Amino acid sequence: MTTQLVNLPEVERLSSTCIRVLGGNPGKFALQGTNTYLLGTGPQRLLIDTGEGKPSWIAALKRTLEAERAAIASAIITHWHHDHQGGIEQLRQVWPGTKIYKSQIRPEPDQLDIADGQRFEVEGASLMAVHTPGHTVDHMVFLLAEEDAMFTGDNVLGQGTAVFEDLAIYLGSLERMKPLFKGRAYPGHGPVISDGPGKITEYIRHRRQREEQVIQTLRVKNGDSGLTPMELVRVIYREVPEALYPAAAGGVVQILYKLQEEGKVSSHGDKWRLSDRPAL
Repeated sequence: MTTQLVNLPEVERLSSTCIRVLGGNPGKFALQGTNTYLLGTGPQRLLIDTGEGKPSWIAALKRTLEAERAAIASAIITHWHHDHQGGIEQLRQVWPGTKIYKSQIRPEPDQLDIADGQRFEVEGASLMAVHTPGHTVDHMVFLLAEEDAMFTGDNVLGQGTAVFEDLAIYLGSLERMKPLFKGRAYPGHGPVISDGPGKITEYIRHRRQREEQVIQTLRVKNGDSGLTPMELVRVIYREVPEALYPAAAGGVVQILYKLQEEGKVSSHGDKWRLSDRPAL
């Protein structure tokens, strides 16, 4: 979480079929900004995500499409967070009638659903959607057949680690994603990952290590009243700037909920301790 961000150009051709256009919304959690991707080689292109609809993003997207002599066939949204779907209305203002696809687990007006396994095709790009909840309940990743690559949304980032709504479900999605491809990962934020499955393995290992750190920290304190999530953060993330502690605490709470479901920890008010009963 403290890694220096690499510089990314506003627009960059990443392969013969993929162009990244940054969303123009850099920040603590968006990193260099939301990655939006134009896919295809012909006059009709697919767009993955819309950023927040910043004017700089719309302008860069227009310039890129003009240079490519192409138009958007459909926009496909990875998940409901504002920094990925916030630009839908701005997109429609410039390109009226654009079809918007997003999982309708969280229904939105004037959007088309995405089913697990659904395919999207234009000249030079064939995508398959895979439902991978955890970061959000509606999260989708997309496999690019031409490159044996995956657009990982916010489940896997180009730098740092991802946040999640449910750790157990998130880990299950990472396990599902890993064997589906062998090439690059195109993340929702940050630079391209050359070894996508390898990065997913790192993510899974990192989450397991954090679980073990929580257990070990609680074991040291198990003789007293236990620890709050923030007290755990101050031990486990002691080398991280304090400004990031609230975000880290959210992840620790998710770890505690998972461990509680497994019978390994129990809560007493806002304090957590190792469970007195054996884990299932």
